[in-house]
Amino acid sequence: MHIGFLGLGNMGSAIAANLLKGGHPLRVWNRSPGPAAALAGAGAQAAATPAEACEADVVFAMLADDQALREVLLDSGLLARLPPTVILVNMATISVAFAAELAQRAQARGIAYVAAPVLGRPDAAAAAKLNILAAGPDAAIDAVQPLFALIGQKTWRFGAQAQQANAVKLTVNFMLAAAVETLGEATVLAGAHGIAPQQLLDLLTGSIFPGPVYQGYGTLIAQQRYAPAGFKAALGLKDLRLALAAADAVAVPLPVGSAVRDSLLDAVAHNEGGMDLAVLGQVAARRAGR
Repeated sequence: MHIGFLGLGNMGSAIAANLLKGGHPLRVWNRSPGPAAALAGAGAQAAATPAEACEADVVFAMLADDQALREVLLDSGLLARLPPTVILVNMATISVAFAAELAQRAQARGIAYVAAPVLGRPDAAAAAKLNILAAGPDAAIDAVQPLFALIGQKTWRFGAQAQQANAVKLTVNFMLAAAVETLGEATVLAGAHGIAPQQLLDLLTGSIFPGPVYQGYGTLIAQQRYAPAGFKAALGLKDLRLALAAADAVAVPLPVGSAVRDSLLDAVAHNEGGMDLAVLGQVAARRAGR
């Protein structure tokens, strides 16, 4: 199966590398040429344009946000030029509204569109341990499932409407950011009473809050290790805004989401947007004057 891949950030590069390891011919494109050149050294073909990368049976997109995806696929006219035989798999975290628009535009062209955002940080992507949230035509998901098996540990299906997968991803990212926010605040509270961050973390993860979120982000907060970023605070802010927009569209209040958005705004205002989401611990400490 010939694969095209658009967008080679930390996540995209790791996913594309695993597709390449599966033995499939792979064309890759990225705005900056460095990541594409690195994959070319491993056997991929670096495409000069997105259109060249899309000369494939399946096209994966892992671009940063709505705007980047709109520019590459829609404003350029690329989607309108793709043949109806292509399966378009969008793995980016985008708004529910834009996901629905993309699905409608693809359907009008006779193109199968699959939304497949993922759960997992770059290390999980490199280890092919992602959880893939898929929605779209069943036949299209069936067709690309062997490729999903190369990059993830499980595919979770959420129906025929592509935007449902994006709604789930935004819901999960809202919960993730809220968990990291409470970890940061709790660490500051306990610390103000003389409890070392690692002591608190050991208790939490060894009793009522086991699992990768509390263990992973709790360790970063306890060690005040906010770089390099696995998931940048600025991207967390983008996702919280998208979650709030999705909630607003269906009249669902998210008061905790609004509070976490403000904490992420605080981080960005202090030039910490490029740091890991765990920097919410630093935001909490700053607010407490500690």
